[in-house]
Amino acid sequence: MTGSLLEVIALDVRDAVAAEQGGADRLEVVADMAADGLTPSPETVAAIAAECPLPQMVMLRCDATFTAAPETLDRLARDAKALAQAGAAGFVFGFLDGAGVVDLAATEALIHAVSPLPWTFHRAVDHAADVQAAWRAVRLLPNLATVLTSGAPGGVGDGLPVLRARAEAGDGSIILAGGGLRPAHVPVLLDQGIRAFHIGSAARESWSDPVEWRLVRRWRTLVERD
Repeated sequence: MTGSLLEVIALDVRDAVAAEQGGADRLEVVADMAADGLTPSPETVAAIAAECPLPQMVMLRCDATFTAAPETLDRLARDAKALAQAGAAGFVFGFLDGAGVVDLAATEALIHAVSPLPWTFHRAVDHAADVQAAWRAVRLLPNLATVLTSGAPGGVGDGLPVLRARAEAGDGSIILAGGGLRPAHVPVLLDQGIRAFHIGSAARESWSDPVEWRLVRRWRTLVERD
């Protein structure tokens, strides 16, 4: 793929088809956005795969926290197998421990479970006690495709300095900028060498409404303005 990558959150087939029509490159497939995105069912992934050719990066997350107990990891590993069989192209996950440090044991266990598929470390990195240390840990993990990050818990608007610093440190190629992303942020991020963008609520009127292809198309145009 040339140019910028645009990833759109999809909850179902209708969202996926609209995202494709609008020019998205990739889907993040989730359930329950009231909990900020949890693992969807294999049936949802299979239904999307039957109707939409876009790659599906599928969320692996049991609850709204960023921690994972051993029994949670066992469940997510089983889920990953079923979701891969249903058509997942990759996965989205990442964990912190109780001290806010990247939980490498938990994260590596799921990397092994989903291998050889690629994966995205989700916005847990923005909630780490030491964000720089979290980035140093995450960027060295195998099969990492992107890091979904806004740079700060409050969203991209708050996190622009962190995203700039990460890009200057050489991480621009793995940054997937999302979480409160607004149109005005895109030129700034492009200028910093960031080329991957993630939208959720910006592609729809509300979470109870479907993705609108026209909104996706506007973002497609925005992210291509190098």
